[in-house]
Amino acid sequence: MQLILLQDVMFGYNEVPCLEEASMEIRAGEFVAVTGPNGAAKSTLLKLALGLLQPWKGEVTLAPFNGEGNKRVIAYVPQQISAFNGGFPSSVQEFVRSGRFSRGKWWSRMKAEDIEVADQWLKQMDMWEYRHRKIGELSGGQKQRICIARALAMSPDLFVLDEPTTGMDKESRSQFYRILREQVREKGRTVLLVTHHLFEIEHELDRIITLERKEEGAWKCCTTTSCSGHFVPAG
Repeated sequence: MQLILLQDVMFGYNEVPCLEEASMEIRAGEFVAVTGPNGAAKSTLLKLALGLLQPWKGEVTLAPFNGEGNKRVIAYVPQQISAFNGGFPSSVQEFVRSGRFSRGKWWSRMKAEDIEVADQWLKQMDMWEYRHRKIGELSGGQKQRICIARALAMSPDLFVLDEPTTGMDKESRSQFYRILREQVREKGRTVLLVTHHLFEIEHELDRIITLERKEEGAWKCCTTTSCSGHFVPAG
């Protein structure tokens, strides 16, 4: 099942495009990484895919439903989590548990199962001891971890993660990649990930989408083997 499709997309923040002829397809159950040098519009590509930005040209399609016919759930963890509003009136535990409302109603009472799932991910991300802290009391790296824990608690159909391992040491990154692999292989979920640590995770990936500069200066999507049409899974 196709979740995201970009076709010949052009976009920029001024009169000069930063992305041009950007085409990519993300299908259900894939583990896909987006990579490229600094300034290669990787974050912009994700925002276009999610409909947070509108392209100048081209088409973006985001599936409204999952394979079971239910409204699809997306967990998005952007860059620069350290800038999270320090005055946000919530404890760490409340914030992570709120991710469970993505599959229910905000005004409904949270079930014991939802509480258990959210608390499990707090523990998995080594943030359990901070559960009663206010978000504003956390460091940038700790905010990153609770946003990831909340995303995992959502049990989404699609994870869109923009450099989620920033600030993590190698052991923590390895643990996090293992969690993502399990989400894809065992739960059938989809991961679209921007990373600068490709060498640590490439053996787990189905495909790699690389942003490469065109002669005119804009960036376009490529794989390691082809720049056109549908992308071939990395073998």
